[in-house]
Amino acid sequence: MSGVASIAAVAGQPARDPGVANRLSRNRKRSNRVATVLCIAATVVALAFLASIIFTLLRLGFGGLSLTVFTSVTKPAGGNGGLLNPIVGSLIQTAIGTAVGTPIGILVGTYLSEYAGKSILGNAVRFVSDVLLSAPSILIGLFIYELFVNGRGYSGIAGGLALSVIVIPIVVRTTEDMLKLIPTSLREAAVALGAPKWKAIVLICYRAALDGITTGVLLAVARIAGETAPLLFTSLGNDNWSLALDKPMSSLPLAIYKYAGSPADDWVQLAWVGALLITFGVLALNVVARVALRPRR
Repeated sequence: MSGVASIAAVAGQPARDPGVANRLSRNRKRSNRVATVLCIAATVVALAFLASIIFTLLRLGFGGLSLTVFTSVTKPAGGNGGLLNPIVGSLIQTAIGTAVGTPIGILVGTYLSEYAGKSILGNAVRFVSDVLLSAPSILIGLFIYELFVNGRGYSGIAGGLALSVIVIPIVVRTTEDMLKLIPTSLREAAVALGAPKWKAIVLICYRAALDGITTGVLLAVARIAGETAPLLFTSLGNDNWSLALDKPMSSLPLAIYKYAGSPADDWVQLAWVGALLITFGVLALNVVARVALRPRR
């Protein structure tokens, strides 16, 4: 045994002591158990908070659901009004924000992943995108207010543009990260078959990264669906039925903001119903997207 230890020492390798190996193994197992317990505890705490939020929404909002909520516009306190105009206004402005922000975000993310590399312009675009990603939404609302509202008036289109500015950096970051995960061999195989680079990106890389890009778009939709601050400076809100994009337009977040602090019980009830609709609307959108994309895998 001593001969083996001396040979190992001469070779520059420490002799393997069974006692030390056993202690190291016990320490690793102990550390693994502690890390596992902490991960499980963190998961349980996060799920408990999520379950508490959903339970509260169901307890306070489910009782207010009725056909009137979906067929009647907002009315003064005690008027038995509904949320038809806020629901339609939210759908219109969210659709505008997604339709404007998604293609821009995908194109910018594609440029950063496939063309920019570590160039100065690419790094500058990434920096601006990261700043927008962490910027308070109220500042975005003020920015759109100065560009499109000041001197022109509040409008639904301005609200949609404010939401699109929030969508862009989320989609940019997701698209860039997903495209970077695509193996280089796929691109090289397409080029070897004679496909130009743009066709390899569109027909191969986009298809391979479709799930990730779609997830990023859904995250952006979930983010803008509940935004209130930028809409206060852009679309303002409207208690009357209106589909005009150049006029003030109502939305669910604005209705919740207005009704939640009201002394009228029916308005408070509508605020909880609106919060419930937003939450389960985003949940339903995610489920439908997952189911629709499953055959592609």
